[in-house]
Formats: sequence, structure tokens, C-alpha cells
Amino acid sequence: MEYVYKRASLEDIELLVKTRIEVLRAANGLSDDTEMTLVEQQSREYYKECLQAETHIAYLVFDRERLIGAGGVSFFRVMPTYHNPTGWKAYIMNMYTNPNYRRKGIANHTLELLIEEAKNKGVKHISLEATDMGRFLYERYGFVSMRDEMELPEDRM
Repeated sequence: MEYVYKRASLEDIELLVKTRIEVLRAANGLSDDTEMTLVEQQSREYYKECLQAETHIAYLVFDRERLIGAGGVSFFRVMPTYHNPTGWKAYIMNMYTNPNYRRKGIANHTLELLIEEAKNKGVKHISLEATDMGRFLYERYGFVSMRDEMELPEDRM
């Protein structure tokens, strides 16, 4: 079966927002009635701003007219370091494949497209957060766990 991988544009924002909410519900074990209005609104604003600025690139995957997968990569800049003299980093996010289409290489191909986008921008530092379901895909691709990164919990702020 041949699937269509489409680089998302501003016309695709509603599909991107819908997929984002699906990913968040699945990753956080949230029910369909969990209030997500603010997340939807902020995601819509994010996509409008970042797709135009090309600081976010997303791909949508279709089986004919049916949306079956998605993935995105965000680009951001931090203070340059010895190991990253430009300071540019990429963050893979919002990887999703419809359950009926899993294990067909869709997520792997989407990941390849996103990594190619980062390479084309000259970004060599790519990270992501992996769910238990996605961890095998990312490890197989070559991603490794980071041991030096830390995070301040929200309740400590």
C-alpha cells in the first residue's frame, strides 16, 4: 500500500491541532471528555506562528483521504557551545500513527523525513521524549537516552 506523506502548510492547521490533541490524550491516558480547549487554542497559535517562521515542520500521512499519521520537528536556538557552535537544536514531537496502521513503517518513514528536514537546516542536535510505545522505534533508529539532562518539577517553581 502506498501512503501519501505531505509536508503540512497553514491550510492544514486544523488537522494538526486535531492530531496534537489525539497524541496528548493517548500519551497522558486522558479521556475524550477531558477539557482541552486551552491546549487546542494554544496549539493553533503555535502552528500559525511556527509554520510561517519554519521553526516547526510537520508531516501528515494519508491513506487516500484518511489521515493516518503525523509527526513534527521544532527548531530552537540555545547559547552556542563547543559541541554545538550554532546553538540550533531540533526536537521531534507529535509522532502518531493510527492504531490500524501501526507496524507498517509509517512512523519510521515520518521520522526519516523529519530528520532530513533537520539535516537540511544544518541542525545536528536532535532530541525527543519517547513514550513506552515509541521507544523501540527511536532506539532502533539510533537515539540514545540522555543522562545529563534534568528538569525542575512544576511544583517547585
